[in-house]
Amino acid sequence: MVTQSKPCRIGVMGGTFDPIHYGHLVTAEVVRGEFDIDLVLFVPSGVPPHKDPRQVSSKEHRYLMTVFATLTNPFFEVSRVDIDREGETYTIDTLRDLRKLYGDEAELFFITGADAIAEIMDWKNAAELVKLAEFVAATRPGYQFDRKLQEWFEQHGKKLHLLQVPAMAISSTDIRRRVQAQKSIRYFVPEAVEHYIRKNSLYLEHHTHSTADNNEISS
Repeated sequence: MVTQSKPCRIGVMGGTFDPIHYGHLVTAEVVRGEFDIDLVLFVPSGVPPHKDPRQVSSKEHRYLMTVFATLTNPFFEVSRVDIDREGETYTIDTLRDLRKLYGDEAELFFITGADAIAEIMDWKNAAELVKLAEFVAATRPGYQFDRKLQEWFEQHGKKLHLLQVPAMAISSTDIRRRVQAQKSIRYFVPEAVEHYIRKNSLYLEHHTHSTADNNEISS
């Protein structure tokens, strides 16, 4: 259990979490162990850029599902830093706010999927991003990064960490489709999240999401 008032090594999992699933949770736990992380912060996005807001569940639904999914892990917490901020959610704003909150002494590790990280050079204020945090890209076994991307990180004095996670095969997109088709999502998401989805009749209409900055492990 975390006893420090301000953890020194903090994992940051930003994403839509629509819904959060075991791929996210397994990834967070693997990263926590591999990088000796004191605390993993799950940060649901407020207004994801490049996504039709009509096709995204409300931020409070996504926040509550994330809370329910992480309750039993004392090393996981959920932050409202993005959903309480007005305007579109960009990773640069997330990391700036967390840097102010935890101070310069904290080491931030931003955790996301390999497909998202492959586009980081096009993210808002990309050069500043790598100054604020280390980046951990989770991927399925066998994935390799383009050398150009690795060189870009090296030019900014950082190493891009690649971590293979078998649970990456699970995706929020597939879960939404399964709900719409009235198929089982048991063992795709925590039981509390499954009950929340059913109770609130989420994903019964067609959802199509595009990849965007501050994307989750698998949208």
